[in-house]
Amino acid sequence: MKKKILFICTHNSARSQMAEGYMNAKYGDRYEVFSGGTEVTRVHPRAIEVMKEIGIDISGHRSKLIDDLFGKGIETVVTVCDSAQKACPFFPGAQEVIYQSFPDPSAFTGSDEEVRAGFRKVRDEIIRWIDATFAKI
Repeated sequence: MKKKILFICTHNSARSQMAEGYMNAKYGDRYEVFSGGTEVTRVHPRAIEVMKEIGIDISGHRSKLIDDLFGKGIETVVTVCDSAQKACPFFPGAQEVIYQSFPDPSAFTGSDEEVRAGFRKVRDEIIRWIDATFAKI
């Protein structure tokens, strides 16, 4: 039986979506992975773009409220941004809560290439952290 993990970020548009996509692609044989937010927006086009660069397609993802995931048997909740941690300090039924904040790539400014580079950097930080945290479990 797969362990259920939920990645939470305020808007469920970039960090939590990239984490969900990577976990499902790399560790989907061991984990059932979800993402959600405290607000619903859209999946950021740059997040889709930089994930596609590494062979992971999240273009079919949609932004979801964490409320829609209550009762799904989520065992581990990972909050990937500070504001979501403050807005959602408790998730019903979770046995483990992990706070691991990453910079918000949607807040990056500059040229297209500078913003894209920022998204890549956050993507790579998320991947390194996921591999270090979940590869052995």
